[in-house]
Amino acid sequence: MEHNLAVGLDIGTTKIVAMIGRKNDYGKVEILGIGRSKSLGVHRGVVNNITQTIQSIQQAVQEAEAAAGMKIENVTVGIAGQHIRSLQHSDYITRANSETVIDDDDIDRLINQVHKLVMLPGEEIIHVLPQEYKVDGQAEIKEPIGMYGGRLEANFHVVVGQVSSIRNIGRCVKSSGLNLEGITLEPLASANAVLSQEEKEAGVALIDIGGGTTDLAIFRDGIIRHTAVIPFGGNVITEDIKEGCSIIEKQAELLKIKFGSAWPGENKDNEIVSIPGLRGREPKEITLKNLSKIIHARVVEIVEQVYVEIKNYGHEEQKKKLIAGIVLTGGGAQLKHLKQLVEYITGMDTRIGYPNEHLAGDSDDDITSPLFATAVGLVLDGLKRQERRRVEQQEDVVAEETPSAENAAEASTEEQQEPIEPQPVKERRSFLDKLTERVKDFLDNAE
Repeated sequence: MEHNLAVGLDIGTTKIVAMIGRKNDYGKVEILGIGRSKSLGVHRGVVNNITQTIQSIQQAVQEAEAAAGMKIENVTVGIAGQHIRSLQHSDYITRANSETVIDDDDIDRLINQVHKLVMLPGEEIIHVLPQEYKVDGQAEIKEPIGMYGGRLEANFHVVVGQVSSIRNIGRCVKSSGLNLEGITLEPLASANAVLSQEEKEAGVALIDIGGGTTDLAIFRDGIIRHTAVIPFGGNVITEDIKEGCSIIEKQAELLKIKFGSAWPGENKDNEIVSIPGLRGREPKEITLKNLSKIIHARVVEIVEQVYVEIKNYGHEEQKKKLIAGIVLTGGGAQLKHLKQLVEYITGMDTRIGYPNEHLAGDSDDDITSPLFATAVGLVLDGLKRQERRRVEQQEDVVAEETPSAENAAEASTEEQQEPIEPQPVKERRSFLDKLTERVKDFLDNAE
């Protein structure tokens, strides 16, 4: 497989998507092939039937391979599900020698200390993301490397999940004949696909409404501040329509997509849709007003739960205001009048997020649908990982070639200066890489 190609595998509750993408000469991503299949073994983002999930993955992968005319080997997978939760945590270390400058090792020590936090049984820390640092009580430091100080402390965003659920996803990928190249949090993948850097700086809440879960990711000052997974999505709306109108699920889903609206006021009383009866029974007549009332009730519930999470983060405070408001993405974001309803409930500016931020201009309209935001984000993540690996390999080569005797003095000063680089992003990625390695090792040893 070419080195500038990446494959994103989005294992959702409703659908499984395999997407093959590559970077073009302009730094944008071209989608070469896409495959999707009905997800049969996943409930609320968690695998509950290994065999069915493997079949669905293989079907999606074969479709993508046929469309792109190539074989898929490595994939970047997203993890979500109702077992994911996040918490804020502060921690500090006291440095042995405050006469030396803070370096990578100090930050690693601080982060490793956070990993010792005691979690509930079966839970494990998925990633630890430093937010702001304090050095000797001096607050609001974004980059402490190179500074002098005796006490280094930081606020952390800690994401926690059930390690067995993550291993099950790894198992499904491996049993499908694929190599697990990377694991990413799905809210982060969607955010990379649909948000601009300006929005992340200004403060924004990304709401990804999937089939089984609704993911929330809050950014401010370019850093992720809060993540949450609400265990409801588009499927519960379909379920309500099915129960409320006494029709089968397939018809309920079609009704929702074709005629559904989150705003009941706009439908007139005399607008009626007729649904064929089962096996020669009389057709059913359903008023669109009634349909949108059912949808409205459930959507309000989902949006209000998300809004509680946004308020918990502290959006009400002037200091933590999210200037860029809310961005809606995922399949559920295609529901008519959802934007207006979200604005009405939250009072925040809202837009629908399309994953065209990093895609090539001639991309197919289907691909730029909010439905594929996570898959596009996973492709971007896969490409980023490859880029990072290439840079690391080049650095290793350069390090090996550096003459030792003549440039010893220069090399030592370079070494001191080298660690001054943006840290938080690096830490987050490297930890997700470590998680990938751990899952791979576990799968290899399990055989």
